[in-house]
Amino acid sequence: MSVFFVVEKFVSINGEGQHAGELAVFIRLRGCNLACSYCDTRWACSYEAPAEQMTETEIIDYVKSTGINRVTLTGGEPLKARDIKDLLRAFAAEPDLKVEIETNGSVNIVPFAAIPNAPAFTLDYKLAGSGMEDKMDLSNFAFLQPKDTVKFVCSDVSELDKVCELVDTYGLAMKCTVLISPVFGRIDPADMVNYLIEHKRNDIRLQLQLHKFIWDPDKRGV
Repeated sequence: MSVFFVVEKFVSINGEGQHAGELAVFIRLRGCNLACSYCDTRWACSYEAPAEQMTETEIIDYVKSTGINRVTLTGGEPLKARDIKDLLRAFAAEPDLKVEIETNGSVNIVPFAAIPNAPAFTLDYKLAGSGMEDKMDLSNFAFLQPKDTVKFVCSDVSELDKVCELVDTYGLAMKCTVLISPVFGRIDPADMVNYLIEHKRNDIRLQLQLHKFIWDPDKRGV
């Protein structure tokens, strides 16, 4: 058995992604290889963050105990967790569980996508405002499927020009769902809507982080 460092586990709604608004069991693993300027889970990014040690069997047993069949693996950066393939293979052996993994765009997803019954990926491309754009692995775009999502979190409306460039260059909208989201409190979502209208971008969807409107934006476990 492998051991994973879980900093949070809870049931809530998906606040974003293809399944926004749907119930999910969240498993948050500690540690991240990036340091985004707007990170809202910085406390979980340290590899020294307090965590519960759980095996893949214990994690799956917890998920099953909730009665919820959708699972979101998040972080931090879950694909950097030691032995993460063991956890993904264990989930893949549970056909009744629908697993999504949120990844920061810097980790090559190919080895994980090759796992039979692999999870869906929500790939969070880091734009310039994050300070981490140079860490992005653009080769990931070639391996996205309809079940996957690319999310662009925008700090400024001007970043939407880069979003459109990437969507067009890599044909992202023909492969998967493409979402744009504002950095909470940093950009007016109405300006993003106006940009989409002006540029007639039917292939890009604006999405807000639902959990930050339902609960306090800094509340954990939601």
